[in-house]
Amino acid sequence: MPTTATATTYKNLIGGDWVASKSGKTFENRNPANTDDLIGLFQHSTADDVKAAIEAAAKAYEGWRLVPAPRRAEILFKAAQILVERKEPFARDMTREMGKVLGETRGDVQEAIDMTFYMAGEGRRMFGQTVPSELRNKFAMSVRQPLGVSSIITPWNFPMAIPSWKIIPALVCGNTVVFKPASQTPLSAYNFVNVLIEAGIPKGVVNLVTGDGSAVGTPMTTDGRVRVVSFTGSTDVGAIVNKAAAPTFKKVHLEMGGKNVIMIMDDANLELAVDGCLWGGFGTTGQRCTAASRVVVHEKVYRRFVDEFVARARSLKVGDGLKEETQMGPSNSESQLQTVMKYVKIGRDEGATLATGGHRLDTGAYAKGYFHEPTIFVDVKPEMRIAKEEIFGPVVSVIPCRSLDEAVAIGNNVEYGLSASIYTQDINRAFQAMRDLYTGTEVHLPFGGTKNTGNGHREAGVAALDVFSEWKSIYIDFSGRLQRAQIDVEQI
Repeated sequence: MPTTATATTYKNLIGGDWVASKSGKTFENRNPANTDDLIGLFQHSTADDVKAAIEAAAKAYEGWRLVPAPRRAEILFKAAQILVERKEPFARDMTREMGKVLGETRGDVQEAIDMTFYMAGEGRRMFGQTVPSELRNKFAMSVRQPLGVSSIITPWNFPMAIPSWKIIPALVCGNTVVFKPASQTPLSAYNFVNVLIEAGIPKGVVNLVTGDGSAVGTPMTTDGRVRVVSFTGSTDVGAIVNKAAAPTFKKVHLEMGGKNVIMIMDDANLELAVDGCLWGGFGTTGQRCTAASRVVVHEKVYRRFVDEFVARARSLKVGDGLKEETQMGPSNSESQLQTVMKYVKIGRDEGATLATGGHRLDTGAYAKGYFHEPTIFVDVKPEMRIAKEEIFGPVVSVIPCRSLDEAVAIGNNVEYGLSASIYTQDINRAFQAMRDLYTGTEVHLPFGGTKNTGNGHREAGVAALDVFSEWKSIYIDFSGRLQRAQIDVEQI
């Protein structure tokens, strides 16, 4: 395996050139399933590196904004075609650096493909409005216009999908980009940006800066040349981003934590519900903002559901995500694994019943990775911390309820509001849940959350264009005389 002396060193992309950080320092990127596997060395960037990237993006914006949107879209369409060709190696790189199983990383790359093709289509569909003027000989219309430099800050759990949700609509609208990926997944970011460059994105339009901490994050959110900040990550960091951007009145788009619920009614197809709960709770090792870490089950089917859910969870194959038979990979890091273990202890101390799991896996094939058993707590009370706080790991709380109204109340009784689902065969119950659940959330539909999950903006679909553009109203008066608006002059 590579050593520090032999590993590939990856550089930042600033103004079209691959350059080393001004710090002269790098950091290691290692496989969470096997920490002996050194993936590469990446730049430990500084504020000066970010400022150089913003300068390059601001300079490139003056030319990129004038490129017709259909032409920008043609470049993105070519990028999507390249992603299709490289889906498998990119998925394998992603599994190696962040851990989730190949089926999921292939899906991650596919989301980037889908988003890029979709937004390429929007290059010819950024429609405005034309409206009849209330004055004679006057034409009125609205058009979208880009904002300028976009700061893009993304997490490690979807290291190509989430960047595509942000970067591609930013580009098709005519903005330029400074992109800081999570320090745990810089290789997937490097792969994605390289595709954009190969497809023909001009120099300086996309800039990549790796690293972590306030030295990198602060200038990305405070520099006056940045006009929009799009961030996905924790609610605590999102609050910092929001405050940092406020003094210069930047547009800020935040996607943050989640504590999502699956509700299972007494008429549910239990086999289907168990399948959904296994995927919702243990897919991506529970490391997703849409993870279903709460399951609220009607008391009439509670015991049958718990027995089947626990049995199926115990049978999940945990291991290296590069092996096709693996169903759940490792936690992304030692610190993330420690968080999971902390919450398992909290659940026990709170009096919840540990039905399965609850332990770190650290012997044999697991010895050099960050593995944890799929874990289920049952007879959980809604007010317990494990039922209210985001864990971001393979821990699911099962909560009994007596009615749909009670299930909805439990579902809403957290600080987050991203996704929710219900298993029922009663259409009336389904529509009641759709109406009453306070949550937000396929690439062609808006994605985002409410409450402490998001600040109202949406990713994906046409809604993404609203984050990265603003409306300009245009009036053309061809009367040959001054027509004053809002003057009460009757015309027939």
